Formats: sequence, C-alpha cells, structure tokens
Amino acid sequence: MSNARTAVKTSNTRRPGVAWRVVLDRAEPLIEWIIRLCGWSAIFFVFAIFFFVFWEAVPALFGGVNLIEFFTSTRWQPSSEVRPEYGILALLVGTVSVTALAMAIAVPLGLGAAVFISEFCSGKLKEILKIVIELLAAIPSIVWGFVGYMVLGPIIIWATGAAVGVNLLNGGIILALMSVPIIVSVGEDALKAVPDSYREAALSLGASRWEIVYRVLFPAAKNGLLAAVLLGVGRAIGETMAVLMCTGHAVQIPHGLLDPICTLTATIASELGESVSGGMHYSVLFMIGLVLFLITFAVNLAADLVVKGVRNEQR
Repeated sequence: MSNARTAVKTSNTRRPGVAWRVVLDRAEPLIEWIIRLCGWSAIFFVFAIFFFVFWEAVPALFGGVNLIEFFTSTRWQPSSEVRPEYGILALLVGTVSVTALAMAIAVPLGLGAAVFISEFCSGKLKEILKIVIELLAAIPSIVWGFVGYMVLGPIIIWATGAAVGVNLLNGGIILALMSVPIIVSVGEDALKAVPDSYREAALSLGASRWEIVYRVLFPAAKNGLLAAVLLGVGRAIGETMAVLMCTGHAVQIPHGLLDPICTLTATIASELGESVSGGMHYSVLFMIGLVLFLITFAVNLAADLVVKGVRNEQR
C-alpha cells in the first residue's frame, strides 16, 4: 500500500510539469514565428522608411530638378519667386566638414577614455566615470545646442576674435562631445572582450602597459573599435538641432574653422515646416533626406566590408 501511495504522489507531482511541457511543445511553432516576425520586421521598417522618403521625393527626382545642378551648385534659394534654385553642394560640404572635425576630436578622446577606463582605472573612480559618460549620452541634443550657443560661442569669440561664435568650430566641438559617450561605451566593451590571456602573455614577455594597449589590445579589438567609431560618425551625420543652433546656418562653402556653415539635416529641420505640402520645395527636402539615407547606407556598407577584411586577415 505504501508503495502504491508513493507512486500516486509522484505521478501527481509530475503531472503539472508534463502538462507544461505539452503546452510548450504546442506553442513552440507560434513562438518561433513570433521571433521570425520580429527579425523580418526590422528589415520591413527600413524598406518602408526608404520607400516613404523616395515616394515623396519622386516629383523632384524625375524631371522636377536638374540632378547635375542639384549636386554641383552652391546656390540654395528655394523661396525665390523668379527662379528657385536647389543646389546642395554647400550643404554637403558643410555636413562632411563638421562631421570630419567632430571625428578628429572625438575619436582620439573617446578611444583614449575607453582605454583609460578599461585598463588603467579601477574601483570607485571607474564606476563614477562610467556613470558620468552615460549621463553625457542622456543629455538631449537641444541642450547641447544651448551650451554651444550660449557658452561655447562667446568663448570662441573671446579666444579667436571671430565675428560670430556659431560656426564650423562650434558645431564640430559640440558634435564631438555628443559622439564621445557612444565611442567610449562601445570601445570599452570591445577592449573588455579581449581575453585576459592576451594581457598575461604580453606581461610575461616583459611588455609595458602601453605596449599591451597598442600592440595587443588594439589589434585584437579592431572590429569593436571600428564599430565604435562608425557609430560616432552616424551620430554626427544624423544630428539636427545642435547643429542648427551651433553652426550659424549659412549656406556657403567654409574656408576656415570660423566660417558659419549649413548642413543637410539642419536644412530639412528649418525649412520643412515652411514648405507647401506636395510642392517642389517640399519634394526637394525629401530628396535631401534620400541623400542622407544613401550616405548612411554607404558608411555602413564600408564598415561591413572593412570588418570582413579585418576578419579575413586575422584568419
């Protein structure tokens, strides 16, 4: 009798587990389809956004605007009643120049901070620095714009004697400060992913800490560090409000760091609300958005090819 009772008790305790497994087995195809749907939805949304921007740009893209003049002219006068002109060469040069200046400042600063936090810092100081960097990443872009306009602008006028404080230098510094937190966080993760055995082997051979950094860690973490830099480039190219407030918004090709400039994103932000929906000016602004989309795609494609090349070399 006792054996029978124990058998009944064990069967009763196992029944819920068995029932739960049956439910999971039946729900597994549904869960698998949900996961697939989540993966395909990202691709769908990217193509949907591209199609939306392309569709709005169709009137200007096919016959509405001379494409050669669009990419080679520096005259941007969309509101002219005599002859509207839509040349984005100055906007392209302004975007590229402020992004290049920002990366020239942010990449050494960000990678240096990542190395310091990962390899030379420990304890409470390390945690405090990580928290401060995360807080910098959380500051809204409009606040950075206020900092550039109200604080950095007067400093640039005092230090350089420039006529205005909102210019290429101001925008580059602000964009660099906005890109540094991303580069630091991703770069630190890439350096942490390097196995400790690499560091121990280098130490056993008599390498100093700096030799370990640039001869061992940097080659081993190439992919992650490259991803950090490219994320910073994407942050700088796509920024709008801070650039609009800090660069002066002057449509011209800059000849120095103290010249005001205008970028593609700032032009869209400042003029889209003033354009007539469905008009040529409205369509040209979406055409600029299409150009930005293609620039971002080219940057990501180049990064993917470089990462693949690095992996092949390591093999």
